[in-house]
Amino acid sequence: MFLKQVGALLGMNLLGIRQRLGLVCTTVIGVTCAVGVLVAMLAMGVGARRQALGDARPDRVILLSKDALEPGQSDIPQSTAVLIPNLAGIRRDSRGNPIVVPEARIFVWAREKATGTGVGFPITGAGAELTEYTPELRLTSGRMFRRGLRELIASNYCARVYQDFSVGDTRVIDGKDWHVVGNFNLGRSDGTCTVYGDVDTVLSTFGRSDYNQVNVMLQSPSAFDELIHAIAASPSLQIRAESEAALAKADFAPVNGILNFVSYFIGTILAVAATIGAANSLYAVVDGRRRELATVRAVGFRGIPVIIATLIEAVLMALPGALIGVGLAWVFFNDRTASPFGFRFHLAVTPSLALLGVGWSLAIGLIAGLLPAVRAARIPVTVALRAT
Repeated sequence: MFLKQVGALLGMNLLGIRQRLGLVCTTVIGVTCAVGVLVAMLAMGVGARRQALGDARPDRVILLSKDALEPGQSDIPQSTAVLIPNLAGIRRDSRGNPIVVPEARIFVWAREKATGTGVGFPITGAGAELTEYTPELRLTSGRMFRRGLRELIASNYCARVYQDFSVGDTRVIDGKDWHVVGNFNLGRSDGTCTVYGDVDTVLSTFGRSDYNQVNVMLQSPSAFDELIHAIAASPSLQIRAESEAALAKADFAPVNGILNFVSYFIGTILAVAATIGAANSLYAVVDGRRRELATVRAVGFRGIPVIIATLIEAVLMALPGALIGVGLAWVFFNDRTASPFGFRFHLAVTPSLALLGVGWSLAIGLIAGLLPAVRAARIPVTVALRAT
């Protein structure tokens, strides 16, 4: 009996949609705006996260000095770095050399081609095993840098966006000429300006003696624990190991937090507006059907079925807005390029974001419909029957 009452009331409510089409459209438009904006903005965070993680692999590990929170604070002496290739668990290349890549970073200034704006970013000095450690690095023009020379290779993004990073260009850094000898793609990470040179040349040119980090390729992901134990067994190695993915996630966490805060803040404002609009629409519907609701109460319908039928109607009014909002976000934003924070990435409207948008709309519908539903169930029967 309970379900029959709910079904009968819901059917009666839906049959009257044509008479209140304007109110329904107002609700749908409000939900569409709220869901569409939320999904589009969260797509920035998903795309940026994919970009940050890039081609991170479980068999790549980054070694930092023990107390360093991030690579920029890390200092690994060369006397320590020479001991690392002998640690257990490290893969060797086809020539039998351990795949160990020391890195040192220096910050330089470049100018954007389009605006001439100055931007700072690091040039990375890397060891000879760079291409073994980073197989996704593919030269598209020129050649690799040579050891002992002031030569650079730059990502194609860097060559497109900034001045003097194409093959054949010469950059003056700290009063010395550095020659760009190659451009490359870097897999899914090719959305930032990445520049490599010979690590020993970088250290000697800028008067440094310590590396920022040492990258190692494991024999397999399961060798990570073996490497950890080997480091712990050597007290002279004041270093710690982080998986490439874990370090990338930690680096991205502040940016991800900002993007999510802005997305939910704006999305919540729009959702509140949509909820108020939907609630007003439902109040108007309830007020316009006072006699009808009183009649069904008089013939034996209880208050709970009235509440449930009104809530379902509110959800069904909100659901098309969710589908339209997600669809518009996908059409206009999915795979679009964004370039905030100095790096480029593609927005990604994923199935999980679509489900989040649908859930968001259902919450709007339920919250908006709750008070009107209670009001509908509490209409005094005698007063409503006498209403004109």
